[in-house]
Amino acid sequence: MNNKFIGYQCSICRTEFAPGEVTYVCPLDGGNLDVHLDYDHIRNSQAQKDILASTEPSLWRYMPLLPVGDPGGIGTPLRAAGYTPVFSPARLAEEIGLRQLWVKDESRNPTASFKDRASALVVVRAQQIGAEVVVTASTGNAGAALAGMSAAVGQKAVIFAPKSAPPAKVAQLLVYGAQVLLVDGTYDDAFDLTIQAAQEFGWYCRNTGYNPFTAEGKKTAAFEIWEWMQSGTSADRRSGMGFSINPARLAIFVSVGDGNIISGIHKGFKDLVALGWIGESPRIFGVQTAGSAAVANAYNSGSEQITPVSASTLADSISVDLPRDGIRAVRAARQTGGSYIVVSDEDILSAIAALGKAGIFAEPAGAASYAGLVRAVEAGFISQEDPVLVINTGSGLKDTRAAVQAVPEALIIEPNIDSLRRMIK
Repeated sequence: MNNKFIGYQCSICRTEFAPGEVTYVCPLDGGNLDVHLDYDHIRNSQAQKDILASTEPSLWRYMPLLPVGDPGGIGTPLRAAGYTPVFSPARLAEEIGLRQLWVKDESRNPTASFKDRASALVVVRAQQIGAEVVVTASTGNAGAALAGMSAAVGQKAVIFAPKSAPPAKVAQLLVYGAQVLLVDGTYDDAFDLTIQAAQEFGWYCRNTGYNPFTAEGKKTAAFEIWEWMQSGTSADRRSGMGFSINPARLAIFVSVGDGNIISGIHKGFKDLVALGWIGESPRIFGVQTAGSAAVANAYNSGSEQITPVSASTLADSISVDLPRDGIRAVRAARQTGGSYIVVSDEDILSAIAALGKAGIFAEPAGAASYAGLVRAVEAGFISQEDPVLVINTGSGLKDTRAAVQAVPEALIIEPNIDSLRRMIK
């Protein structure tokens, strides 16, 4: 029995539900459900120092703050998700005029993206409720994460992806042994079909912005940032850094598609505030592309009304017509004093190249967060003295087509020293 997990609350109508009363979204208005934890129980049974002293190098170091029981899977990639490094690219900071800049690199996860955090939680939840099959819609990363985490523990997985998904991402799904079905339509079409399939066949649906446990996995990034802010060593003990950051001053930049990553990070900080382990959340800045800006449009209009768009961007991981977690994504920026930044595909290609020169290989969605920071500095949202953390959500190996567009072609020379001398000159 998991006595930390006490139920859900609808993010729209605020109706509360018992753990077994609902599974996905609010039956009254379709709102996303927030997982409710017994904070008094956690506070009385778990000391901060015990988590800080943990030697578990994964998101499972936060088991006392998660709504699942023992995950099992010892010795598998399921137990390796999270606990990603934080880098300090001094040259990048200097180029854009910042004193303090860090990049949290989620490409170091087992399947090379942030989505491993959500999939690890969902797979554990599926096994603990006895689900035979887990299904999801994905442009690639969420599907790869589900396929990889499922393969690690022998869980059956079915992935629906739009046929336009990058071939490298589709190949990754197949390598992990998932059943992959390419949909002749958009991500949103695949999303809707996934829900119908789950209802028809009794599969457990992982869909982002639909299954409340996805945000619970993604919130672990906030816990890692909380640790890192205190010591500078918790997110990457190998770095040897030692410092402390005021949470109220830190600005976090993250790319936004369906809105679940930014809302998950926000949920993590809200948990920490509720426990009294942190005074207030850092400012959270969401970054969207001009071709897929439904959440940014709502934020900038001062509302929570998410109006669908016809998404078109090279950043496939954040290309969404109708963000399914849009309302909470708007609140993540608004309630923390952050904002939304809109960037172009050209900005993203420039960001891929800039991060690459700092040794960080980001896919378009991952580079979008840095592109947003550059725009935020230019617009005056971020000052020279503000400490900034950028989240790279996925590896550039996920989409080599975009990487090729971001850099000049390699030069070809004849195989002799004279040719090399001429080229160098």
